[in-house]
Amino acid sequence: MRFARAAALLGVALLWWAFGPVVLLLAAGSLYFRRVREWLRPTRRVVVRWAVAVAAVAVLGYAVPDGWVRIPPGAGALVAPSYVGRPAIVTTGRVTAPLGESPRVTTKSYGTSDCREIGFDTHGRLVTTCGGTLRLLDPESLRQLASKDLGTDCPPVFGVVGARALVAAGGQLLAVATADAEGAPDLTTAATVDLPDVGCLTGIGADAHGRTWFSAADGAVGLVDGDRVRTLDLDDHVDRPLAIADDAVYVAGADALHKVIAARGKPVLAWSSAYDGGERGSAPVVLPSGLVAVADDRDPRLQVVLHRGDTGDVVCRVELFEDDESATDGGMVAAGDGVLVLNSHGYAGPLSTALGRTTTGGIARVDDRCAVSWESDLDAPSGAPAISPEAGLAYVYTKRHSWLGVDAWYLTAVDLDSGRAVWARRTGLGVLRDNHGGAVALGPDGSAYVPVLGGFVRVHDRD
Repeated sequence: MRFARAAALLGVALLWWAFGPVVLLLAAGSLYFRRVREWLRPTRRVVVRWAVAVAAVAVLGYAVPDGWVRIPPGAGALVAPSYVGRPAIVTTGRVTAPLGESPRVTTKSYGTSDCREIGFDTHGRLVTTCGGTLRLLDPESLRQLASKDLGTDCPPVFGVVGARALVAAGGQLLAVATADAEGAPDLTTAATVDLPDVGCLTGIGADAHGRTWFSAADGAVGLVDGDRVRTLDLDDHVDRPLAIADDAVYVAGADALHKVIAARGKPVLAWSSAYDGGERGSAPVVLPSGLVAVADDRDPRLQVVLHRGDTGDVVCRVELFEDDESATDGGMVAAGDGVLVLNSHGYAGPLSTALGRTTTGGIARVDDRCAVSWESDLDAPSGAPAISPEAGLAYVYTKRHSWLGVDAWYLTAVDLDSGRAVWARRTGLGVLRDNHGGAVALGPDGSAYVPVLGGFVRVHDRD
C-alpha cells in the first residue's frame, strides 16, 4: 500500500511536468471521492518524512551559491512547443545576434533578486545590478565571477563604459573596474565622487566626451567632470532613465520633456516642452533624424509623441492599439528610423501572467514620418526588446496563452520590416521565467540575454 501511494504521487508529478497545472486540479478533484481520500490518507510518519524532505530542499536552495544551478523547471513541457518558425536568412556580414539555428538555452538561478538590465564590459562579461548588489557574470555559463554590495536603499542605477561600471550608491557615484591589472574578473572601486543631496537617481550615462550625466527623482540633472559635480534643477519629478545623444541629455519628467546641454562645465536647460495631458510611459528615445520620441499613456489610447530635437516642438502624435487597452512601461526602443513599442497593458506583476494567462498584448513600429509601419498581436507583458539592425530583427520576450495553465516563455525574433514572427525559442516554463520588467540584451558573442524573476537566461545559436 505504501509503495502504491508513492507511485501514485510520482505519477501525478510526472503528469504535472508533462501537461501542466491542470493535472493538479484533476488530482485535487479526485479527493472528492471518499475511497480516494481514505486510500491516500498518510500516517504521521509519512507526514513527518515529507516535511523533512521539503525543509531539506528549501535549505539546500538557500545554501547553494548564486549562479551554480539552473532555474527550476516548470510544468507543461509536452504541450508547449520548444521551437517554432525557421532560422532567419541574413545576407549581410557578421551578425552579433542569434538567428535561430538550433538555438540553445542556458539558465542560472539567482533567487528572486529582481535584476532588470544587463551591460557588457570590454571582455564581453555581463554586468548587472540585482537589488543592492552589483554582479559580474560569465557570458557563457552565467556563473557569478564577482559581486559587490552597493549598500543603498534606492533602486539600482548603473551604466557600463568600457571596463568600468558607473553606479550610484550611498550618496556617491562609483566607477567600478570590472577587471584587475591582468584582465581577470574583478569588481574594485576605482574612483568615487560625492553626489549632492538629490535623492535616488533615475538615470546615468556618459557622453561622447567621457563626461558623466545623471538624473534624479527630485528633478535634478547633474554633470560630473572629473571630481566636480554641477547640477540643474528642472523643477519636475523624474522616474524614467535619461537619454544621451551627442552632447545633449533628454529627460522625461512628469510635466515636460527637457533637453539639457553642457556649457562651460555646467548643465544648462536648452528647452522644455510641456505635455498636453497624459502620463509618461517611457524614457526618451533619440532617432537618427534628430527627432525625440516619448510614449504618452493617454486616455483612451497610448500615443507616441515625436518632438523636434532642436526646439522641442511637437511634430506629431501617433495613437496605438485599442481604446482603454494600451500602455507601456519602458517598452519603447529605437528601431532604425523609428521606434518599437510594446503594449504592457494589464501587467501588474508575475500573478498577471500566472496559470497560462497573458496580458492585452501588442507590438507596433512607428517611423519618423509619424506613420505606423505595422502592428502585431504578440504578447510581451513587460520589459524592453533588443534590436539587431544587421539581422533586421527585434528580439522580444513573449508569452503564450494556455487553457491548460502552462506558463511558457519565449525569446521571439520579429522581422523589423513586416512585424512577422520569424522564430521563437522557449526559454522555460513557470513564473520564475517571467522577465518582470527585465530588458533583452544582445551580447558581443551573438547571444541574447534576459534577466528573469528567477535569475538569467541565455539563448545562443548552435556552435
